[in-house]
Amino acid sequence: GVEFLATHIDQLRSTNPNTVVVSAGDLIGASPLISALFHDEPTIEAFNAIGLDYNAVGNHEFDEGAAELLRMQKGGCHPVDGCLDGDNFKGADFNFLAANVVWEDSGKTIFPAYKVEVFRGVKVAFIGMTLEGTPTIVTPSGVAGLQFLDEADTVNALIPELRQRQIETIVVLIHEGGNQPFNYNGCDGISGPIVEIVERLDPAVDVVISGHTHQPYNCVINDMVVTSAYSFGRIVTDIDMVLDRATGDVVQVSANNNIVTRDVPAHPVLTALVDRYRALTAPLANRVVGTITADITRTTNAAGESALGDVIADAQLAATAPVGFGEAVVAFMNPGGIRADLSFAPSGSEQPGEVTYGEIFTVQPFGNSLVTMTLTGEQIDTLLEQQFDNPAPGQNRILQVSAGFTYEWSAAAPTGSKEDPSTIMINGVVVDPAAEYRVTVNSFLADGGDNF
Repeated sequence: GVEFLATHIDQLRSTNPNTVVVSAGDLIGASPLISALFHDEPTIEAFNAIGLDYNAVGNHEFDEGAAELLRMQKGGCHPVDGCLDGDNFKGADFNFLAANVVWEDSGKTIFPAYKVEVFRGVKVAFIGMTLEGTPTIVTPSGVAGLQFLDEADTVNALIPELRQRQIETIVVLIHEGGNQPFNYNGCDGISGPIVEIVERLDPAVDVVISGHTHQPYNCVINDMVVTSAYSFGRIVTDIDMVLDRATGDVVQVSANNNIVTRDVPAHPVLTALVDRYRALTAPLANRVVGTITADITRTTNAAGESALGDVIADAQLAATAPVGFGEAVVAFMNPGGIRADLSFAPSGSEQPGEVTYGEIFTVQPFGNSLVTMTLTGEQIDTLLEQQFDNPAPGQNRILQVSAGFTYEWSAAAPTGSKEDPSTIMINGVVVDPAAEYRVTVNSFLADGGDNF
């Protein structure tokens, strides 16, 4: 849909010469095959064409590590795969911003903390940040050597510097968000981390543009306009500010979340870009790799188990159970890594029930590999308890398990004692706390992702 998003942005830009285009993060990572196959260079090229000015770094920007993220900004071919699309990659024309992400060894930010735009003599600062909890939801190797600081404290510490530069208008781009009952242009009972962060911000902040939770909203919190534009390019937020040229202060702010409809002309430059990468991707994406007899979904039952989660865990076990391939006896899958359902109905030229590589890539759009490790029965018990003592707000962390692995747990039991160790079994045999077992997980979990 980027060719329609581009048209909507162009139409909004045409209404006012004093326009800046910004993003609150997760431009790249966990992306469709048409972008991911080329290490998300197509997405960067698309937003170059759109004319994006600033992007606050999100957690998914770190999926392939800091060095790869720096390549996204600076350009150059991938160090392993080269330039898969046949030409050089020049990098982002826009600026990545990361005020609260610093190198542990130097304390310096990985990208600029903020940038300043001048509109008819009035300075406007754009501060960019990602969520402090990024290390808990990104593969730890992807954020090695980096420290993620408190969001509100980071902004507040910058205010004196901005005031010294005679900057009175301040916009925060933050990859953290909230939740509300669906009202894409309203603010009905907003909750979540963004509320606490905004309530702690210095009153000098005028506008907060947020993301991360895939929730659209248009709020006023702590006398600040706080917006979120949904996810996957489905909404673009139009924010109008009236500035006092004498004082540099904000006189008035209004915001409106606009649905990115497809009743507008497709942007020809973006259409050409999409067509080019679609053609390069098609031979792999359209290859049939299996069949199903009905939908297999990630819809969970009362115990937190889904059919698709079980299928993935079973596949991981099948790949690593044979001698010489891990000798695994159980596999676990994190539910947050299951990004789509498998549908019996065709999504393209394939027949009903046929599953293409593109479809299974959409289910798991990550560069994870399988890791088989040795755990004691006691460690497996600890792993199962960690499902309940680290969940993020509104997120289910119940691990999906392979066939033959069973246990019982109670939602009403106190944290730390929700599952019964005496019920943990592999193929009907109770797990011995002192015995060792071969366990397969993806590299995200193996590195400690999701706080496991």
